[in-house]
Amino acid sequence: MKLILKIDSSNTHSKAPASRMKRKAFFALIFRLCLGMLLPLALFSCTQNDSNPDTAKGDRKPRVVATSTIIADLTQEVAGDEIQLSGILKPGTDPHVYEPVPADSRVLEEADLILYNGYNLEPGLIKLMKASGGKARQLAVGEVVKPLQLEKGKGEVVPDPHVWGSAENAIAMVNATRDALIKLSPEDQEQFTQNALQLTNELKQLHSWINQQIQTIPAPQRKLVTTHDAFQYYARAYGIAIAGTLIGISTEEQPSAQTVQRLVESIKKIGVPAIFAETTINPALIKTVAQEAGVKLAPHPLYSDSIGAKGSDGDSYIKMMEANTRSIVEALGGKYTPFKSVNSKQ
Repeated sequence: MKLILKIDSSNTHSKAPASRMKRKAFFALIFRLCLGMLLPLALFSCTQNDSNPDTAKGDRKPRVVATSTIIADLTQEVAGDEIQLSGILKPGTDPHVYEPVPADSRVLEEADLILYNGYNLEPGLIKLMKASGGKARQLAVGEVVKPLQLEKGKGEVVPDPHVWGSAENAIAMVNATRDALIKLSPEDQEQFTQNALQLTNELKQLHSWINQQIQTIPAPQRKLVTTHDAFQYYARAYGIAIAGTLIGISTEEQPSAQTVQRLVESIKKIGVPAIFAETTINPALIKTVAQEAGVKLAPHPLYSDSIGAKGSDGDSYIKMMEANTRSIVEALGGKYTPFKSVNSKQ
C-alpha cells in the first residue's frame, strides 16, 4: 500500500507541469495565428491610407488664406463649407501696421490660394507672402477695382486701398473671389456661383439702402471728418463729402501739432455737428481734436480697416457697412431706418 501511494503521488505531480506546458503551447499557437491574420490587414490598411490622396493630405478641402477680415468674411460667404479658410488678421487689427509672426509664414506656405487686398493695404503681409516658398495662387482681390488716386505727401500719389467702402466695389470683389474659388475647386462651381449670386443681390440692396440713408442728412451737414483717410470710396458712392482727416490713407503716419491745429480750425469753419473715431485706431488724439474744435465725437466709432469682433454690430461686411451708416446718419442729423434685406441671414 505504501508503495502504491508513493507511485500515485509521484504521477500526480509529474502530470501537472506537462499540462501547463501544453496549455502554454496552445495559447502561443493561437496568438501566432491571430497575429498572422491581423498583420496583413494592418499592412493593407496602411498601404491604402498612403495611397489615398485624401488621407495623405488631410481632409483635402482646399486651403485658402485671406489676409484681411473683410476679405475673409466675403470669402466665407461665397465658399461656404467647401474650403478650409484661414484669416490671418483678427477683428480690430490694423492691416497697415500689422507685423507678421512665424505662424503666418507657415499658413501662407501651406495655402492653395491666397486672397489679399492689395494696393499696399497690408504691406507686412504682402512682403511675407511674396517671399514665402509656397506654390499658392495669389489674388489681390481689392485690385479688381480701379483705385482712387490720393496724395500721400510731398507730391507722391498712391492708390487708395480702401476699395470696400462702396458696396458696388464689394460686388466686384465677390465675383473675383468666386472665379478664383472655381479655378481652385471646379467641382464646387455650382455652390460657389449660387452663394455669390445671393451675396451680390444683398449687396445691391445694401448699396441702395445706404444712398437712401445718407440723403436723410441735411445737405449742409453731409460732411465727414475721420481719424484717417479711409472713407473716400464711401463718400463718393453715397454723396457725402470728406471734410477732413487727422492722418492720410495709412495709419503709419504721425500727425504733427500743426496738422492737428489745422484740422481743429477747419472743423470750426465747416460747422459739422460731429466727427468720428475708428475702431482700429487709438481714439485719444481725435478726442482731443473734438474737444478743441467744440464738436461732439460720435458715440459709435466707424469700422474702417476691419470688421468687428464676433457678436458686435459690425461682425460681417454687411453689418459693418450698416453700422457705419447708422453712426454717420444719426451723428450728422439724419433719420436712420434699419437695413432689411430679402436674402439677409441676420
